[in-house]
Amino acid sequence: MGKITGFMDFERVEEAYLPPKERLKNYKEFVIGLDDASAKQQSARCMDCGTPFCNSGCPVNNIIPDFNELVFQGDWKNAIDVLHSTNNFPEFTGRICPAPCEAACTLNVNDDAVGIKSIEHAIIDRAWAEDWVQPVVNIHKTGKCIAVVGSGPAGLAAAQQLARAGHDVTVFEKNDRVGGLLRYGIPDFKMEKIHIDRRVQQMQAEGVTFKTGVLVAGMPVDSVVTNWSKETVSPQALTAEFDAVLLTGGSEQSRDLPVKGRDLAGVHFAMEMLPQQNKVNAGDEFKRQIRADGKHVVVIGGGDTGSDCVGTSNRHGAASVTQFELMAQPPDQEDKPMVWPYWPIKLRTSSSHAEGCVREFAIATKEFVGEKGQVTGVKTVRLEWTDGRMTEVAGSEQLLKADLVLLAMGFANPVATVLDAFGVDKDMRGNAQASVDEEGGYYTNVDKVFAAGDMRRGQSLVVWAIREGRQAARAIDQFLMGVSVLPR
Repeated sequence: MGKITGFMDFERVEEAYLPPKERLKNYKEFVIGLDDASAKQQSARCMDCGTPFCNSGCPVNNIIPDFNELVFQGDWKNAIDVLHSTNNFPEFTGRICPAPCEAACTLNVNDDAVGIKSIEHAIIDRAWAEDWVQPVVNIHKTGKCIAVVGSGPAGLAAAQQLARAGHDVTVFEKNDRVGGLLRYGIPDFKMEKIHIDRRVQQMQAEGVTFKTGVLVAGMPVDSVVTNWSKETVSPQALTAEFDAVLLTGGSEQSRDLPVKGRDLAGVHFAMEMLPQQNKVNAGDEFKRQIRADGKHVVVIGGGDTGSDCVGTSNRHGAASVTQFELMAQPPDQEDKPMVWPYWPIKLRTSSSHAEGCVREFAIATKEFVGEKGQVTGVKTVRLEWTDGRMTEVAGSEQLLKADLVLLAMGFANPVATVLDAFGVDKDMRGNAQASVDEEGGYYTNVDKVFAAGDMRRGQSLVVWAIREGRQAARAIDQFLMGVSVLPR
């Protein structure tokens, strides 16, 4: 490495945030990325560790020591080339990835990990600023046509890889804009949508065709899954027109909480509110938007989606925000020798929590109460966890005031009607059944039909979706051509 003793000479430097009072005024990104000098110093901390566990900790297997060294040497142009060799969209992962690579960093055994995510963020932002991100056009066409159903990170990654292999690719998206959960799930203050728009322009220049407002198959009756489609295409039409079909529709069915009072007005899925706000941020009008202005908000679910609800509610001007987590509060610090290099369970505080939120752990919702059909409160009970089993604490029941309740307990499975319409076999969780084997991977039981991303693996991370999209692209290329030069 360029600076052998860098990990001893320099401390980890975190990306800075704008103060909460300032960032709550709008929906703009508020992370202040590393400048060139800070990025160089941070990359100097990368050890010559011999076995870079960060590579395997990263789902797309980013070649992290290599781009760290290039940043240290000031060779940013080659750094983005190395980063792009494994990751189609580092501007997404550099903003919203939880960075399992850092958990796996060798330095993390007894010190603070290298700030890999912040370096990745700096590389791609520099690349866009220098106009280094250009279309990669394959002039040698194969004559094969592929339909990609869903334009989230898995669909986009697959479409880009397949286009670069010389295939004609058409991406179908049921909503009015490309991006899937990136567009209508991730709040703008975490990732502004210009990052998606720039990639769409790049992919269009590479030959990818996008068709928005097109629903493939259908939706269940009374479904609240975001669907702003204007036309419908049948699976039969797709399989007849295209040489291969890739299903990347994500895991969109929100997990429900069937307790008494669930039907009260004011009790909503998180994925009812978040897409609406993103649509408004894009300049659209939305009648009867779910808003938290002046309300006492209860968010049920302690994960990222719950955190997004907290940040959005605070920007609406909520009177109070309380977030429930079923599990007990995790420790502030993990037992590193016990869990490294794997993802640790520890208390994580998001930027949204710092903006104003009461966090309640080991708490369960028993009932929603209301007046005249409108929710007014949440009945809860405290929980005790022993050997992985929970029991209710006697006498711990309480009633919390709530004018708006947001269910953010994750996603149960993909929309079943899509898989059923194609005739795709499902696993026990309702996901599309397909292996990840090098031979025959991502291939479903239906001829010419593949599946990848959350629609296959269940709810997961953006970086896992990118990995699956890339690997599925290789599998499809191999299926159509007999051989593939695309990286796995």
